[in-house]
Amino acid sequence: METGTTLGEFLRTRRGRLSPEDLGIASYGARRVPGLRREELARLAGVSVTYYTRLEQGQSHRASESVIEALARALELSDDERGYLHNLARPRRAHRRTAAPTTARHGTRQLIGSLNVPAVVVGMRTEVLAWNPLGHRLLAGHLDPDAPDRTDRRPNLTRMLFLDPHHRDLYPRWENSASCAVASLRLAVGRHRDDIELAALVGDLAMKSEEFATLWAAHPVAEHASGPRHLRHPEVGELTVELETLVLADEPDHRLLVYSAADESPSQAALQLLGA
Repeated sequence: METGTTLGEFLRTRRGRLSPEDLGIASYGARRVPGLRREELARLAGVSVTYYTRLEQGQSHRASESVIEALARALELSDDERGYLHNLARPRRAHRRTAAPTTARHGTRQLIGSLNVPAVVVGMRTEVLAWNPLGHRLLAGHLDPDAPDRTDRRPNLTRMLFLDPHHRDLYPRWENSASCAVASLRLAVGRHRDDIELAALVGDLAMKSEEFATLWAAHPVAEHASGPRHLRHPEVGELTVELETLVLADEPDHRLLVYSAADESPSQAALQLLGA
């Protein structure tokens, strides 16, 4: 997961999705590949072709904020993509770090235990740090409920989505769920470029899942922290739950995922049945 290579790949994918016609640029000659040429993007961003080429090839690691912002505007990046680009362009630390295993705070465990809706606490690598009984039954009832407490064998939501057939079957619209998961993981990689375990997760998934590798190579970047989730549960059938993701103030790398259903809906009845 080398930063220079990742930056160049990201710029190429975003350059490839724009057409000269859409941007009002006169196009001359046949194009071997779709999208903008390097010189066209450089001109739009107001930088030299030589400088942009070095940046895309990973030969320049100190691009200024103004240059990155100019490229983001020229590429018509979303807010999530713009933030990701700025993170990739930051100078890397000299040494990559291995973070110590983390656990959910006692107060957080007590909070999710008091909720009557499914709740899960995840770390920055989408590893499950804790879940309440409903969260466990909703997402991974086939696993040991105490699995999050084993730091060497913790469930990981992204890993399960691609490599655990039981968890995968939970998502009738699996392709969309997989794309969202990879896009969110890209954001995490941008924020934590020096984390060895996060890099290892990406590498392991790319080797074991061709579907993950294909999605990862396309460089999707977007936060998917809220919204409806359509599930097909083996015990209670089809249901639609609303996901809300909360950042924990004392642990900014931890996220609290809470799933709810509309009042008096069949999905709410399904959750109540699951809880019973």
